[in-house]
Amino acid sequence: MSRLRIVAEFAATRWFRPLRRRAAVERRQRRLLRRHLRFLRRRSAYFRPLLAERSAGLAALPLMDKGIMMERFDELNTVGVHREDALRTALANERSRDFAADVRGCSIGLSSGTSGHRGLFLVSRAEREAWAGTMLARTLPRGRILGHRIALFLRADNTLYEAVGSRAVSFSYFDVFAEMTENLDRLDRYAPTILVGPPSVLLAIARAAERGEIAVHPEKVYAVAEVLEVSDERRIAAGLGQERIHQLYQCTEGFLAHTCEEGVLHLNEDGVLIEREPLGGGRFVPVVTDLRRRAQPIVRYRLGDVLRERDVPCPCGSALTAVARIEGREGDTLQLPGRDGGVVEVFADLVSRAVVYADGVAEYRIVQTGRRELEVGIEAAGDTPLAVARAHVAAELGSLADRLGAVRAQVRFVTYAPEPGRKLRRVERRWRGEQDDAEL
Repeated sequence: MSRLRIVAEFAATRWFRPLRRRAAVERRQRRLLRRHLRFLRRRSAYFRPLLAERSAGLAALPLMDKGIMMERFDELNTVGVHREDALRTALANERSRDFAADVRGCSIGLSSGTSGHRGLFLVSRAEREAWAGTMLARTLPRGRILGHRIALFLRADNTLYEAVGSRAVSFSYFDVFAEMTENLDRLDRYAPTILVGPPSVLLAIARAAERGEIAVHPEKVYAVAEVLEVSDERRIAAGLGQERIHQLYQCTEGFLAHTCEEGVLHLNEDGVLIEREPLGGGRFVPVVTDLRRRAQPIVRYRLGDVLRERDVPCPCGSALTAVARIEGREGDTLQLPGRDGGVVEVFADLVSRAVVYADGVAEYRIVQTGRRELEVGIEAAGDTPLAVARAHVAAELGSLADRLGAVRAQVRFVTYAPEPGRKLRRVERRWRGEQDDAEL
């Protein structure tokens, strides 16, 4: 374990790479990309033939997705790890909930994401240490960097956290699959200064704090792994006494964005190059190339999330692209029939914002199950009768359809039922289009 590498990366990210001008960001990206392509030509059996021409650049490479990553795992990785060996280790770690075992010095993990398709990832020791330095530089408060206790609510532990821990910064891992009452009791005793977890878990912690069951007063709270809805952000902030909830946009494909001190999400373009597939209205699907990840190269990986760029500069002064919202999965954009005979795409963020306007709603899930069918689960807030909350939601969804020129959907209310162990998706499209209709 090289603490020197962690410290060096922390210092470079925090103090020596201010990147206040866009030209500086792009110069760094070009330099890292040239170096990365040279490495891939030498070390990756998958990329070598694709980059055979010395003039071949990033645009010459095909898009990747999770299927290709799994199918070509042995050729893609540059550390000689075989997929079956990695998968065996990852599954054993998941079953035992002990994540110490690695393969050839690389951490191994499984990812189901929100799509439900299993992915396999590996990260080298050097990459883990660089990640730790970058993460700490982007999360520790500006006024104080020593003496922090960081509580991490995650689905899988990483031995890196404990290895990084010291008298300066300590970490405590909380398994999201463990009993929540046990987690809350231990969290209360740990008294974290920084709290990190999925919004669904942070909501449970905030409710426990409001009921007086725990007394935690973190300096900063970070949401990870799930989309942070506006309504959830407000409830978490109120319950935990925060001015704002910060975000870390991280997934199998890399550490992609962080919230600055002004509360604005910025893409980590000093180490990641992000191409955009435009969707209109400032929205885009990111295509990710991690310029520093080499054990398992992430190159032109089409992520499938919907991001919306901020339309005004961030007051923090950073030249890194500012993002207004992570709006969820592209595949969860509802598709309703248009009044003109076409199809109207209704982004998940628009649906969530419509529900915010409905009075008396504590929890909700909306699933498109047919061309004009929405299945809606509602939990009423406070003393609001469930029938009243449902009527408000139905009215707001109808108004949204009217504004967008869509035919109003047929809403079928069901009992709201959380799904423990599964990433929270407030809005989901299960209907696949004409294929589903043909099967009926």
